[in-house]
Amino acid sequence: MRVVLQRVKSASVTVSEELVSEIGRGYLILLGIEAADTQEDIAWLCGKIAKLRVFEDDKGAMNKSVLDVEGEILVVSQFTLHASTKKGNRPSFIKAARPEQAIPLYQQFITQLEQEIGKKVGTGIFGAMMDVALVNDGPVTITIDSKVKE
Repeated sequence: MRVVLQRVKSASVTVSEELVSEIGRGYLILLGIEAADTQEDIAWLCGKIAKLRVFEDDKGAMNKSVLDVEGEILVVSQFTLHASTKKGNRPSFIKAARPEQAIPLYQQFITQLEQEIGKKVGTGIFGAMMDVALVNDGPVTITIDSKVKE
């Protein structure tokens, strides 16, 4: 399981010109689910996200978590995070989980993350063509992969 986490001042998802979800200060998370992912990946990654200290304290140091700042989270599914570009110029998505496997894991990820932060998490629509807008704060953008825990 792989995420691109962006610290944002605001973010939103629109589908077919209809606003689906929006948040204020917090994280926009692009979530890629791999065929090899399990509940263990979800638990580890959600715990890491909730406790990650990338918000500034009163001294300007990145020392606060999304919990500390009472931030919001918006999760958008993005299978292209598992693109392989080793051969040729057309990416291969062979490692990305198929929808029948990915959708339940996506839903479990959202549920687990809501439990970790104690509030509702905004979402896009799995598999839809989405317009994702954000105001990146910093910018701060971090990638986390549950298969690389070092």
